[in-house]
Amino acid sequence: MWVAVLRIDLLIPGSRSLKDRRQAVRSLKERLRNKFDVACGEVGDLENWNRASLGIAAVANEKAILQKIADEISRYAQNDPNVQVTGLERDFCNYGTS
Repeated sequence: MWVAVLRIDLLIPGSRSLKDRRQAVRSLKERLRNKFDVACGEVGDLENWNRASLGIAAVANEKAILQKIADEISRYAQNDPNVQVTGLERDFCNYGTS
């Protein structure tokens, strides 16, 4: 079993308040969950009105599948008109069967 963990750091240039920020982040999180069937949550910069960090996790039988999903998630986030990706970290772990 392979697990992929991504952290995406975001700048929300159109945000003028925490409410604007929450709306942009919530929208992106929901679309990532629905489109890629991944777990997604905010993991940093919770009180900053123009920045956010998302943690994303996915599980698959093969690393190649997760690498493809991670690439697609990265492109998807970078093409979101409401946010700018300022950082991206990816990690893949193998949990062998017993």
